[in-house]
Amino acid sequence: MNRIDQLLAPIDAPGLHLEQLRQEHREALRALCPVDDPVWEIFPNRWAGEGFDPAFDATLANPDRCPFLILADGEPVGMSGYLHLNPADNWLELGGTYMTPAERGTGLNGRIKPLLIARALDCGFTRIEFRIDQRNIRSQRAVEKLGAVREGVLRKQRVTWTGHVRDTVIYSILADEWRGREMGG
Repeated sequence: MNRIDQLLAPIDAPGLHLEQLRQEHREALRALCPVDDPVWEIFPNRWAGEGFDPAFDATLANPDRCPFLILADGEPVGMSGYLHLNPADNWLELGGTYMTPAERGTGLNGRIKPLLIARALDCGFTRIEFRIDQRNIRSQRAVEKLGAVREGVLRKQRVTWTGHVRDTVIYSILADEWRGREMGG
């Protein structure tokens, strides 16, 4: 199996299963995305209401996106995955994360991200980036807890579905930093 196939293979951990998002996951994911979720205001795309199908279709059609459906105890609870895979330079972005409101703050994201990071490192990637809307303090704190280093801000970098021109905060974790952290270093 080549390293990209290995990267995208299902991931299993106690009580968790991640598999590549597919067409047959559409309705299960739609059910997790309430229209009134305030998080949509800081998301680049609106995965709810009329915005769901275009966002879902664009994600599946984008060769630069490798999203996983997340199942906890057999139930769909969200998605996360890899973006901007750059195997030649051994880096990728981890993102596109959405958790159903009931799962936020439960520690689930703190269990998912290390699985995705470890998989990427096991596949030979040496740099993992996180690109976060500057308004999304919760996500910034979450990646900081993982040991990610804030590298800077890309000013006026992206236009979101609301028309907001966002500033994007860049964080990264390097393979040697992650392995040092795992070993208590």
